[in-house]
Amino acid sequence: MHGGVGDVEVGFAEADAIHEAEYEAHRVQHAHLETHQTITWLDEQQRLNVRTSSQSPFIAQAKLSHLFSLNPIDIRVFCERVGGGFGGKQEVLTEDICALATLKTGRPVQLEFTREEEFVGGPGRHPMRVRVKAGARRDGTLTALEMRIVSNTGAYGNHAGETLYHGCGESISVYRCPHKKVEGYAVYTNLPPAGAIRGYGLTQPIYAVESAMDELARALDLDPIKFRRLNAVRPGDPMLSMSEEPEDTEYGSYGLDQCLDLVEDALARGNGVAAPEGDDWLVGQGTALAMHDTAPPTEHRSTARLSVGADGNYHLAIGTCEFGNGTTTMHGQVVASVLETSMSRVRLVQADTDRTGYDTGAFASTGTSVAANAVRFAAEALRERILDFASEHSGAGRDACRLDDDAVSCNGSRIPLPELLAAAEAAGQQLEVVRKAHGAPRSVAFNVQGFRVAVHRVTGEIIVLQSVHAADAGTVINPMQLRAQIEGSVAQAVGWALYERMVFDEEGRVVNPTLRNYRIPAFADTPRTEVYFADTHDAVGPLGAKGMGECPINPVAGALANALADATGVRFRDLPFTPDRIYRRIFERHVV
Repeated sequence: MHGGVGDVEVGFAEADAIHEAEYEAHRVQHAHLETHQTITWLDEQQRLNVRTSSQSPFIAQAKLSHLFSLNPIDIRVFCERVGGGFGGKQEVLTEDICALATLKTGRPVQLEFTREEEFVGGPGRHPMRVRVKAGARRDGTLTALEMRIVSNTGAYGNHAGETLYHGCGESISVYRCPHKKVEGYAVYTNLPPAGAIRGYGLTQPIYAVESAMDELARALDLDPIKFRRLNAVRPGDPMLSMSEEPEDTEYGSYGLDQCLDLVEDALARGNGVAAPEGDDWLVGQGTALAMHDTAPPTEHRSTARLSVGADGNYHLAIGTCEFGNGTTTMHGQVVASVLETSMSRVRLVQADTDRTGYDTGAFASTGTSVAANAVRFAAEALRERILDFASEHSGAGRDACRLDDDAVSCNGSRIPLPELLAAAEAAGQQLEVVRKAHGAPRSVAFNVQGFRVAVHRVTGEIIVLQSVHAADAGTVINPMQLRAQIEGSVAQAVGWALYERMVFDEEGRVVNPTLRNYRIPAFADTPRTEVYFADTHDAVGPLGAKGMGECPINPVAGALANALADATGVRFRDLPFTPDRIYRRIFERHVV
């Protein structure tokens, strides 16, 4: 991929300071609790039934249809609650093998990956080498920004082009700069295929760009947060990286300025946690920011069907699956909010190609930004249909009718929903609606992470003293659930930056394909993160909300890298920052 805006040579000629360096991000695994698994069987009509741990059952249905030359109507794919995904369960890895065996034998078949097979046969994060060159005037104004990405896709293309394209986008479009140049290469290697994982191609370039921004700011003797505040996009600015062609992305809301303020203030206040005693501990702090589109640049779509049931409850059918992303709760909250009832009166069917309308899949936070919008549209349409018929049925004016939990009140007289439904059916009317939502236009979410760390100058041990995260998530529908998403993102990113690393031998075999030898952070390793929300209301998302399952992971590694450099005076440009990989340079600088 090649693109840009302006002329970077002109921009670098105008710069008073130029920074250029290469940063390297490594391969990690999702380590979701439930491994890939599928059960297949033929029913009485000889239809293929597929129960699977997938984030995208409708895509699985389409791929199985193509592979086995079956009509999609002859394949049912469905999910129960999926035990984690993080992007790793978008692909067909076990479904096709089980389907083939069932079609050949006529018998039920089950396949479940072992944990070792997850490392060998499952996808992981693309290793990337990212060269960043940035120039700025003495006052801190960026004049040129150049980025070159080489992405290791492994043995197959899988998500090679898509993650590379995404990595070339928001990582630099978040900064205002008249001259930009981007080059991106996806290369095949004799390693297991890489694929989709939380952040989807952005996490690695953002780590590189945010490290480079700190290095450039310090070269100009400027405060890194003030440097970012000066150069970050603002409402009305174009979001430019590879071209000036118009896109469907817009500022549905803008809270990046608030996020920077929240993190800066929290770090200035501190949290009362001091570094361990002794002269061997070095203390520093660092920050990083990130921007993330709230849906992929494709025709992502979702269909919601909502009706009044004879039991007096609302029945919602939505194709999005639940794998810890919290969409089940949030969709119920949207219905309850619009229809002025409680979540206990919302019955939900999801992730079943037989029982729900089409949904592209639960990834890239689209369970909120797209599927929840479909739910909202359906709830608003059903509300109007219910009130219209209640007015007609009762003879009361339309303005005199209102929803009242499990009934409709018309001029003070309550009509229970089952009674209203029976009357509607007798009159030949349905209290059921179907509505669709699409992933366009797309809004952008913002995240800022800050760390204060202590680093042992002899051993290279890193202790997180304070972790702060601020998110522009629009209007937060479920604060407790969103805090959990952000805390989980920070924990996962800390694992990526400080502990986890897939190791390969000379022939491309995974050396450490078990959790015993692949170190994910334990609870004791996970910092307590202060979470703050910007006060915004998104014009695109449901009830003013933005998806936040994907993007909080993006600025974490960069913030850790910057805190490590601030503490030690040594800049490390390749992940992970494990003691065995960093201690010697720290020791040589501060002890020898």
